[in-house]
Amino acid sequence: MISFWEKLSFVKADFIVVGGGITGLSAAISLRERHPGKEIILLERGIFPSGASTKNAGFACFGSLTEILADLKRIEANELLTLIESRRKGLSKLKKRLGKSEIDFQQLGGYELISNKEIKALDYMESINKILFPLFGEPVFKLKNKYIGKFGFNSAYVKSLVFNPFEGQLDTGKLMKALIRKAESEKIAIYTGAEVSYIEQGGKGVEIRVKNNFTENLIFKSKKALICTNAFTKKLFPKVDLKPGRGQVLVTEPIKDLPFKGTFHFDEGFYYFRNFKNRIIFGGGRNLDFKAETTSKIATTQKIQEDLAAKLKEIILPAKPFRIAHSWAGIMAFGKNKKPIVKSVSPDIALAVRLGGMGVAIGTNIGEEGAALISKDH
Repeated sequence: MISFWEKLSFVKADFIVVGGGITGLSAAISLRERHPGKEIILLERGIFPSGASTKNAGFACFGSLTEILADLKRIEANELLTLIESRRKGLSKLKKRLGKSEIDFQQLGGYELISNKEIKALDYMESINKILFPLFGEPVFKLKNKYIGKFGFNSAYVKSLVFNPFEGQLDTGKLMKALIRKAESEKIAIYTGAEVSYIEQGGKGVEIRVKNNFTENLIFKSKKALICTNAFTKKLFPKVDLKPGRGQVLVTEPIKDLPFKGTFHFDEGFYYFRNFKNRIIFGGGRNLDFKAETTSKIATTQKIQEDLAAKLKEIILPAKPFRIAHSWAGIMAFGKNKKPIVKSVSPDIALAVRLGGMGVAIGTNIGEEGAALISKDH
């Protein structure tokens, strides 16, 4: 049962955004920019955003050399260029909207560790640079092999090091707190602990049922709704073309005289690490067991955590002792390729989902595109 006051002031809006991660918050803020006087509600099922937005490693990146080469097997070069431009624009808008200092953005560059398995990728570096030149105006990828020893990596594994000066890192916690503060300052009503159980297109807008421990049959109503639930979208729309993908992460205790700064990838981007001050944040490994990691269960596994610890010891820090301080997992969404889904599913409901593990980079843009879609004819 809800009260007269709740019915009058809390459950009706012009726009409802479902999902309180980077995409959902960005979409709500973009809706406010388009509609200064409208009522906007954001519903988030968790106390914190439930997927990857508060659980990622804080990479402000758009793709490593081997990852881009793998993408070119699935999409055309012009589509890849559009995708990378969207990631780059998304990062630019994010920094402009929140301020670099507010999210602790640092453009320290990105590196890819090339093993014997990927060494042939270097033969394509010049052609990839030509594809990306219209976006960046200079070659993106450059060899920095002299840094292999300087950074202390295992040279028996790392045969080459590819540098990208355009990538950076940020503080994920500060990013999400800044987005929430921005949304609240724009008078967007944010309700957490609001798990949506179904969404229905009605004759006069949208009805959204929310699970709640205190009120049965709690239904929100809006003129338009945008779904930004990424990996969890199939629970509401079973036919949507995406699969969840778990990303496991660990962070070390502070390491004395850590020899490197920046963001790093290897094995087609399936592994990634960075410095956070004098700690290392290291994640990935879902390619070890795609079947088990195609899940929406937020949990770590012994198999992947042991693999991360082993690679940290054998490849990244072969000459330095370290201790693991903490580990966790987040859930991403993937498809046949890395193109996001932004589309209408009914006259008043649209999706902005399937970020392909690039939510930090592309979430702002996808949220803005989703906001524009549900703003049509409104």
